[in-house]
Amino acid sequence: MRDFQLPGRSPVYAAGGMAATSHPLATLAAVEILRRGGNAVDAAIAACAVQGVVEPQSTGIGGDAFVLYAPPTGGVVAINGSGWAPAAIDAERLRAQGLKAIPATSPHAVTVPGAVAAWEALQRAYGRLDFAAVLEPAIRYARDGFPVHPRVAFDWVRAEERLRASEAARRIYLPGDRPPAVGDRLRLPQLAATLTVLAREGAEAFYRGELAAAMVASLRALGGVHREEDFAEYEPEWVTPLETDYRGVRVLELPPNGQGFVALLMLNILEGFDLAALDPHGADRFHLEAEATRLAFRDRDALLADPRHVPVPVAELTSKAYAARLRRLIRPDRALADLPPPLLRGLGHTVYVSVVDGELGACSFINSLYDSFGSGLACPRTGVLFHCRGRAFRLDPNHPGVIAPRKRPMHTIIPGLAFRDGQLWACFGVMGADYQPVGHVHLVTNLVDYGMDPQEALDSPRVMAWPDELLVERGVDPQVRAELARRGHRVVETDVPHGGGQCILIDHERGVLVGGSDPRKDGCALGF
Repeated sequence: MRDFQLPGRSPVYAAGGMAATSHPLATLAAVEILRRGGNAVDAAIAACAVQGVVEPQSTGIGGDAFVLYAPPTGGVVAINGSGWAPAAIDAERLRAQGLKAIPATSPHAVTVPGAVAAWEALQRAYGRLDFAAVLEPAIRYARDGFPVHPRVAFDWVRAEERLRASEAARRIYLPGDRPPAVGDRLRLPQLAATLTVLAREGAEAFYRGELAAAMVASLRALGGVHREEDFAEYEPEWVTPLETDYRGVRVLELPPNGQGFVALLMLNILEGFDLAALDPHGADRFHLEAEATRLAFRDRDALLADPRHVPVPVAELTSKAYAARLRRLIRPDRALADLPPPLLRGLGHTVYVSVVDGELGACSFINSLYDSFGSGLACPRTGVLFHCRGRAFRLDPNHPGVIAPRKRPMHTIIPGLAFRDGQLWACFGVMGADYQPVGHVHLVTNLVDYGMDPQEALDSPRVMAWPDELLVERGVDPQVRAELARRGHRVVETDVPHGGGQCILIDHERGVLVGGSDPRKDGCALGF
């Protein structure tokens, strides 16, 4: 895999429309849909569907989705496309089996995939084209084949053992009984057939009928307790975004069961420091970001759950007063000690799509399998690779995130939007499981405090406080690492980059879009 620190790349400028994704074929698909008269919603769904084919380690129709959409007419709508646990799930029975946590490769980690239902609900409400049109590029790549790109091949090799744990996954996703190499051409005929059914019959076919029956049968054969009604009764949820003001920029995130409030809490904490006076790649900036991360994650791990089942004190967590109390705990010269451990420890695999159309409608779209290749469990008939979001549930009966029937797990995936001077300004997202709110904060502060363009902001080296280690990328200067260690951080170089992201800024004064795409992934930003 190429080095993930590539400073000095230029942003992309366009006036007619723009898309930025983590894979070039997905970006091309989005631009193709825009040129055919589709809007940002159509293009984002098309891009994500393509990514589920050409980046199968990261996303797919067996996963979940969260979306923020700002229509050209004004306002912002949000949809939570995360699935629920089966109605027959029983935490006490799982504990009786000796489980302390839900393994990622267990069928109990597979909640009902919510992505397809969210795609169709969003597209019906706000798209211009029909569902068949936006799925056509993905069907074409799955049926006719696609070349494997470098980052995808790198991830595929790392996930080989997980894919071998399931006979269907091994057969479908290890062609020739090995991970495909860079440049290998791969076809996914079962997935092409499933996508073709969805194009013809819509999401109804995924949640009811033969496809749903096949997926449920495959999960039950692996020991799951799923039933067809768990799929048939699922619906995505339209929700009201959360927001905060950061130095005059209105930043929007989705509410729980996602972790969007973590990004807002971190921004509120950091607003009390003069970041602009600090070196953007220096120890002072990274130290403050790390301490805000650790404090915000402490609250996430204690309180984040499905608000349909337990109350989550979002108003307090996102208030300026609460952030001020946390800010007072931060010492500029020393790392805090004795924080509780985080809920999860994993790199996570997700795709993010940013699309702004010619009318300045903006779709911030994120879709995920969670771990690389999700649970590693696949349905042999449909080719659907199931995610493992259920591993975020707890088995502690006293924790708000304990697994329960029809409950949604804690979610890490978060799309972002930002407004400036009352106008839509930025459509952005950063992948990387737990890193995502940190990535949002790092990106927003790069843009606002340091005046970076989208590409500079994405290229910038990253750190992640987690919480007893500070995982630093290779691009962090050795002297900065030494200073962070002196302040009490346990500095460890990460062997893979922190996530990947995309960002499109709207320059209203000049009438252009300015886009960037993260060098940590294979993708790009394109416009016309």
